[in-house]
Amino acid sequence: MLKEKAGVIAGQIWEALNGTEGKTQKQLKKEAKLKADKDLFLGLGWLLREDKIETSEVDGELVVKLK
Repeated sequence: MLKEKAGVIAGQIWEALNGTEGKTQKQLKKEAKLKADKDLFLGLGWLLREDKIETSEVDGELVVKLK
């Protein structure tokens, strides 16, 4: 069940990032309509494992973009 949830959340995150230069953690959580940080990180973990995203830190804030 958790694996299915991770896949769904990863899809929401991918859609939020598609066509952008990247988003901060806060922007991504809001645009993907995720209520909890743990859900955001679950989806990010999925996408990182699949090598679909890049992460960086800018001014102390997590920034995520599609590869």
